Amino acid sequence: MLALLTTLRAVASAESEMAAAARNFLAALPDEQKATATFEFKSDERENWHFIPKERKGVTLGSLKPAQKHLAFALLQSGLSSRGFAKATTIMSLEQILQELEGPGRRFPRDPELYHVSIFGAPDPIGTWGWRFEGHHLSLNFTIVAGQFAGGTPSFLGTNPAEVRKGPRAGLRVLAAEEDIARELLLSLNPRQRIQTLIQTNAPDDILTVANRTADVGAARGLAFSDMTGAQKKLLNRLIDEYVGRLRGDLAVADTARIDAAGRGKIRFAWAGSAERGQRHYYRVHGPTFLLEYDNTQNDANHVHAVWRDFGNDFGRDLLKEHLEASHRRR
Repeated sequence: MLALLTTLRAVASAESEMAAAARNFLAALPDEQKATATFEFKSDERENWHFIPKERKGVTLGSLKPAQKHLAFALLQSGLSSRGFAKATTIMSLEQILQELEGPGRRFPRDPELYHVSIFGAPDPIGTWGWRFEGHHLSLNFTIVAGQFAGGTPSFLGTNPAEVRKGPRAGLRVLAAEEDIARELLLSLNPRQRIQTLIQTNAPDDILTVANRTADVGAARGLAFSDMTGAQKKLLNRLIDEYVGRLRGDLAVADTARIDAAGRGKIRFAWAGSAERGQRHYYRVHGPTFLLEYDNTQNDANHVHAVWRDFGNDFGRDLLKEHLEASHRRR
């Protein structure tokens, strides 16, 4: 009981910190920028997420003064672990490398400051609101319902290049763990397990859920967690933790608890494409409540998309539904 109360207090602190960070950020904006950055919580825009270069709403980092920009990053940091924050900001920095590789002339330029901050509703420690930090290869979505953390998905990270191969940053692999742990698990499988895991010989061109508002890849396929050895189960748990661990620890516990409650034995690991590094490959981890989906096929298999989805609770839908039903019953 004491441990549970400690966890609840920690999460409450996280929610308060996110609300404070959002209020501080908004307070630093003049009216015109504040209008660009804010939306009604019920706005359709809240679920209008994506990860490709396209027109977006929200206030851009490039339009902010240095002090405002620091507050935007403080908001980002309030929801992420140190590992998640490092991945997100390093992904943003890859835009400069892409600009150098591709040159000018694009409709949407490669720009490390072409990332948008959006606040949905009024950030209040006991209120219902949300926020998003989004741009090329980055979409981080947070929802708080009646002062309770409701969810941190969809959570998308991507990298192009997946491995920087030239220049002073050669060797950089922002999402190395997402690839390497999964491949280590694949290579540990015996022939019977490999047959169950390999769902197709050719990897798809992208994650199957793309930026759909609801994640659906059909029935779970692949090798069941319950059919793995102890060492293989540890690898799969590490892989799941790599995605869930994007969130700060006191928020990640809520998602880990949902995964555990649904039963880890029901989770399946599926692979498509080559097992060789540098070749086109795809995998997914499919549980009763969640989906991890990873694809590395574009740009000669040097371009990663890695997303974490919650089937019922993307954008906090489950907790929001419970809250609305409870409010209706009290009337």
